[in-house]
Amino acid sequence: MIAASALARILHPLKRRRIRAAAVRSVALAISCLISYLLITHTLAHVYSLSTSDDLLGGMWAVLATVFVYRDNQKQSRAAASSRIMATSLSFALCLIYLLIFPFHPWGLAVLIGIGSLVLTLIGRPEDVVTAAITTAVVMVVAGLSPHNAWEQPLLRVADTIVGIGVGLGASWITTRLTFAQGA
Repeated sequence: MIAASALARILHPLKRRRIRAAAVRSVALAISCLISYLLITHTLAHVYSLSTSDDLLGGMWAVLATVFVYRDNQKQSRAAASSRIMATSLSFALCLIYLLIFPFHPWGLAVLIGIGSLVLTLIGRPEDVVTAAITTAVVMVVAGLSPHNAWEQPLLRVADTIVGIGVGLGASWITTRLTFAQGA
């Protein structure tokens, strides 16, 4: 009984620091997602906008990129950003080439996912296949929903992704410093 009480006193400050660090990281993620969303839907949308629904999609895309790269430390965040950039760049290049030549078609979607998977696996980045496939699926289906100038979708999503990655990396850097400074 005495040993359990002593152990509880030792662990109690550790739990507080852990809770504080988790709270800081959670609030920072939420704020960074809001910043990404607002940057795209209220700032970039004023530069170039296809439609309100496309602006909202762009905001969602930036939020996803922010969440994807926001990690526990800078090393993990940079690795996630590198992965996101590699997978997204390949996907966007494939989608852009396809959509400049053809309209959306389910067979085109499947072929692009297969090509992306093959290329990433052959260059030694099989861990990026899932991200590239998701990116390809979203870009192609959105192009199918908005077939007028569908080739613009990959270009717009590149901008959204860059904003989201930048915000996510910045938030991770700030949060790492805040939680380190607090001793968590």
